[in-house]
Amino acid sequence: MQCIEARSLTKSYGNHTAVDHIKLDVEGGTAFGFLGSNGAGKSTTIKMLTTLIRPTSGTLNVLGMDALAEPLNVRRRIGVIQQQHAYEPTLSVERSLTKYGMMWDVPAEESRRRAEQILHDFDLVDIRRQRNEDLSVGQRRRVQVAREFMHQMDLLFLDEPTVGLDPAARRALLDYLREKVAAGLTIFYTTHVLSEADYLCDKIAIIKKGRILVCDTPTALKKRMGRAKIITISTNGTEETVGAALEGVDGCTIEGKRGASVIIRSRDPEQALSDVLIRLRNGGIRMRDVSAEAATLEEIFLETIKDATNTSIG
Repeated sequence: MQCIEARSLTKSYGNHTAVDHIKLDVEGGTAFGFLGSNGAGKSTTIKMLTTLIRPTSGTLNVLGMDALAEPLNVRRRIGVIQQQHAYEPTLSVERSLTKYGMMWDVPAEESRRRAEQILHDFDLVDIRRQRNEDLSVGQRRRVQVAREFMHQMDLLFLDEPTVGLDPAARRALLDYLREKVAAGLTIFYTTHVLSEADYLCDKIAIIKKGRILVCDTPTALKKRMGRAKIITISTNGTEETVGAALEGVDGCTIEGKRGASVIIRSRDPEQALSDVLIRLRNGGIRMRDVSAEAATLEEIFLETIKDATNTSIG
């Protein structure tokens, strides 16, 4: 079942097109990553998908409903956690949860049961009676995410949910979200931390200037980039001597003053490695070690954005 179906979804403000005829298909019970640089159109897209703003044109179905004709019915079945921090300063953590349950008309007894479970799930038991204004930024963020689970929903939108969280809390949240997806929840996830998207998401779309550039599984995206690899060559040369030897070679960066390392990012790693080694040898620079690794999702993201920019310029 498709949880989100968008066709030619467009949003314009005067002469500026923020979202340009995008197509989205999000399958139910999956985590969908939505990646893009600042100003790419992510927030505008989310506002349309959550019925906060109407598109200029296009069609949108969410959870089997026409979102343009039934926005209130859509909102009753979704959750939204925005990037901006939001909390009730004078309320305790526990009270924040139960209040949120009341807002969603959760029966009192069920609200107390859910709050107790969520306090444990999000490691909030020890601070349950502390006021939100007395919490750290990371703790407030955990409360903000936790309270959304006080109500039943079929689709959850998460916009940069791990901002302010330490590494342990970030991984705990991602594991919690994976469990919810396995139980049937659909998640629409935006982040600038590409490793998060790789860890959580079943499918990923990359958007730039309001247009979807690619949309596929993380594994397929990595395969689509062909044989792209990052090759690191340790040498006995300095940054200056290695730089002089490799002058004019594309895709190389050089790090380190002594024993400089050459880092090659290439879709044709064998050819690039051959060219670099010949130049190093001709420059009298010895290679100490060489290693290679497959391109990460972050490398793919940067390469995709770069290719789109070069294409638009051309």
